[in-house]
Amino acid sequence: MHIQHIKNIHFTKLLKLNGRVREFNCRKIPGAIELFHLDVCDDRGNRLMFKMQKDDTQWHILDQELPQWLLESEKQLSDLITEELPSAY
Repeated sequence: MHIQHIKNIHFTKLLKLNGRVREFNCRKIPGAIELFHLDVCDDRGNRLMFKMQKDDTQWHILDQELPQWLLESEKQLSDLITEELPSAY
């Protein structure tokens, strides 16, 4: 019997976007090599969920039906994930 061990990587970070401090919950999707699931609340308290995938050097938002303030923060979110990953492994 072979037991496969998959490391669960998840973290929460605060990031100031659009004039507000927002809490981002990030979770690496098991089995996917370079894919993260993120969620954050908008101004009304609705939870926005989206995925980010890594290309050669940077993380990119996959979903396009998101508020503009979130799409414009792609670089900051990429840096947020990159900062956390070395300590997660």
